[in-house]
Formats: sequence, structure tokens, C-alpha cells
Amino acid sequence: MKFNTKIIYSLIALSLLTFSGCEESFLDVQPEDRITSVSFWQSEGDVELALNGIYSVLRHRGIYGTGPSMDACTPDAYQWAHWNGKEQQIGNGSNTPGSSGLTKERWTMCYRIINRVNYFLDNIEQVELSDEASAMYLGEAHFLRGIAYALLAETYGGAPILESQLNPEEARKVSRASLQETWDQAIADYDVAIEKLKVDAPQVGRATKGAALGMKMRAYLYQNKYSEVLKVVDQIDALGKYELFPSYEGLFKLENENNNEVLFDIQYIGGELGQGSHFAWLALPQNEESGASDPAPTQHMVDAYEMIDGSAVDPDNPYVGRDPRLDFSILRPGAYFEGKLYPIEVKNHTGQRVGFGLRKNVGEGIRMKTMRASPLNFIVLRYGDVLLSKAEALIETNQNIDEAIGLINRIRTERNDVKITALPMGLSQAEAREKLRFERRIEFFGEGINWTDIRRWNIGPDIYPVEVHAADGSLIETKFPNGYTEKYNLLPIPDSERSLNPNLEQNPGW
Repeated sequence: MKFNTKIIYSLIALSLLTFSGCEESFLDVQPEDRITSVSFWQSEGDVELALNGIYSVLRHRGIYGTGPSMDACTPDAYQWAHWNGKEQQIGNGSNTPGSSGLTKERWTMCYRIINRVNYFLDNIEQVELSDEASAMYLGEAHFLRGIAYALLAETYGGAPILESQLNPEEARKVSRASLQETWDQAIADYDVAIEKLKVDAPQVGRATKGAALGMKMRAYLYQNKYSEVLKVVDQIDALGKYELFPSYEGLFKLENENNNEVLFDIQYIGGELGQGSHFAWLALPQNEESGASDPAPTQHMVDAYEMIDGSAVDPDNPYVGRDPRLDFSILRPGAYFEGKLYPIEVKNHTGQRVGFGLRKNVGEGIRMKTMRASPLNFIVLRYGDVLLSKAEALIETNQNIDEAIGLINRIRTERNDVKITALPMGLSQAEAREKLRFERRIEFFGEGINWTDIRRWNIGPDIYPVEVHAADGSLIETKFPNGYTEKYNLLPIPDSERSLNPNLEQNPGW
């Protein structure tokens, strides 16, 4: 698609809307000299500008801007500890309440979204709008706030619930709500969005009814509320809009963006104004744009991919006959990237240590207008996840295991370029659960989903410690060398926030 059809989360919006502020506290409290409602809320253009200022936060690495680097939080990818969001520290158990990167920034950016939404909701009524336009804008605002509360719940547990803007003094006194109350707030926001949004948005990249339903489904899935998951999946399917894209490889290519598998994605555009994806650039191996291969898949992940026919891997020809998703997702020795042999003609930084690079969500063949400005969108939620969420819900409620296996087999056999041996019917609940969890790990590698799956299933103690080996077989590090305990299922509340507000109780164990 042409770049000018994308919604642009404009830096102009950020510069004009001083409610973005420079404050780094979690409430992002407004500066007293900001543009006031008297001078700003005059037209529908102001409403759209304010809304774009909220959307723009989704691109921050504390929300979805980290992209595939989130897999460094798991056993499946490795990241140099000094890189950017420092997901590697979370992935090996070395992060602390004082850590920078994702540990701090997700909290800060979620409240930046919440604060901007509350500012938006407090002022939108000043602008004369049609009923249709008003409903759409309100639906989008609640959708975005729902994302923020859902991310807070899944990452930190219970969090302060703010329904209006607070002054600095009030901000220093709020307390954390319970985990369930935080999830309930996310669901309530999604419900408003579902009621008000239409099936199609007036501009690509903006929230739709399907996006709101999909994120509500995910919120229930992450709470293990499987009966509710099944109800929402039925509502998504009733829209008649979404299906699997016929090519797994093509699903993550620039020319196929916003296809009918995508429920919601983060829109990027190449250019000079910071509107591109920094992390898609980071994932590149070295080429003309000199990427960094951040993160790099581990041997642990590569070994997980099956043979197409279910046979054992030939150690002398380890990449022959493997699940095609291996080569669609991972750059491995002997493969070509943009016509150059890896790792002989094209190399990378992080990948030189572990011997592999990322291919999915990298944007092979994209010539960026400027370094670190990839135009490739990042998919937050797609229909493949809807199918596997339904399968998981059927398995966990023990309703129809064979139907669940049929849904998993759609992922394994329905695309033109992925044809893996179908799973047999007649599996037990425990067997089906194992197959479902394996399929999610493979299907969503490079999409930042597995970290939450590990935590919500509480399987960290079963999979750690995990050794990360270099390409020559030497040991680079051991992730969670002393074992994984339940405390790691949540990130700590950042020290910087608790120093401002002692009412923010720390998570157990931190």
C-alpha cells in the first residue's frame, strides 16, 4: 500500500500538544504552561490532533515499539544487555526495580496514554461534532486507554485507576487497585469502544470494532477466563471480516500490510520525522543500513521447529525438511538475505555471537529513507491468534478437544506456504494443552507474545534455567541461572515511581 494512506502519528501532534509534557513520572502530570482548552479545543481538527497524540505513544518502546525485541525476555532470543529497552535483563533475571528500559518505561508510557485519554475525554465536549464523529472519537479513546490498563495488569498486576486528570499533589497519594479491578477497567474501556466503533475505520490504522473485540478477547485470555474468550471469538467471527492470510511469509511483508488477518497493528512510515520503526531497523543484519540484529534467535528456539513430516531432524542436514516457519522467521547459516549468503556475505552484530538472525518483522528488501526509520508495520493482534485463543479456551474448558485440534491444524495446514503434518484427533486434554502451547510459541515467534504466555501459564519454573550458546558452541550466558520463581511473573514497580509516591506498594519478592 502507499505510505500516504497510513495514519501518521505525527511529531507535529506531539509538539503542538503540550499535554505530552516532559514529566517522566507515571502520571505525566501536566505542566502549568500547557496549551489550555480555551486556546486548543476549537475544531474537529483539534480533536484529531489530540487523538493522534495518544496513538503516537503506542510506538514507544515501552508499549509496542520494542517489536520483536520482546522475545529477548524469553529463552528464545538473545540481546546484548546494553541495547535500548534492555529486554535481556528481564529475560535472564537480572533486572531490578531500579532498572531502566522496559521495566520503567512500560509503566510510564501506559500512564502517558491514560493521562492523554483523560485529558481528551475531559475536553472533547467543547467541540461541536456530529453524533457519528463523536462516537468514533470516544470509542478510539476508550480503546487506547483499555490497551494501557491491560498492559499494566499483565505486566505489573494491579495499578492505580485514574478516571480524570490529577494535579501533582493528588498524583503523589494514589494507591494501586487490585489486579482484578485493573483488568475490569480495561474490559470496561474495551466495551465502550466495541459499542461505539464501526467495523471499518475511516483511516487505516485507527481502531475498529474488530480491534476492540480482539483486544478484549486477549484480556480475557490473559486472565484465564476461557468461557468469556469463546463468547468474544464468536463476536469477532460474526463480523465476517477476518481470515488467515494465505502466506505466512507474506503476512509480514510491506506490500501486504493491513491485510485481512490483521485486527490491529502499529502503523509506521519511512521518513525524516521519526515516524518509522526503530526496532525493525535494529533487527536487520548488516547491509547498507547497517542494522544490529537485535534480538538474535537462540539455538534453543531453532531446535524447537519440527520436521514437516514429523520425523527426526538429520544432524548432518539440520535445515532440510523443517517447518517452513523456521526460514520465514529466522536467518540461519546457509540462507540468503537480500541475495547475500549468511553469515559469509551478510553479517550482524548480536547474531554473530549466537549464529542466527531475525527475518520476521525485519522488512527484508526495504530501502529506508533514513537509518532507523523502517516503514514496516508491527502487528499487535491477528486472526491466527484468534484461532489459537479459541483452541486454548476449548481445551481449558474441556469442551471439545477435537474442535480445538482442528483449529490448531488450520494454523499448520491452511496457508499456501506452511504445510505441517496435522495433529491427530483423540488427544487428551493434557496432550492437547501441550500441542497448543507449542504451536503458539512457533507461530508467534518474533511477535513479542511468548513472554506473556510463559508468565500467564506459570511455566517459568519448568523451562529455566536455559543456556544460551554462541555459534561456536561456547556458553554466552545462562538465563535465570538460579531458577525461576513466581516473582518474575510480574515486573517490579519502578523505584522512580515509588520514590515519588510511597503509596505504591511493591510487588512480592522485589
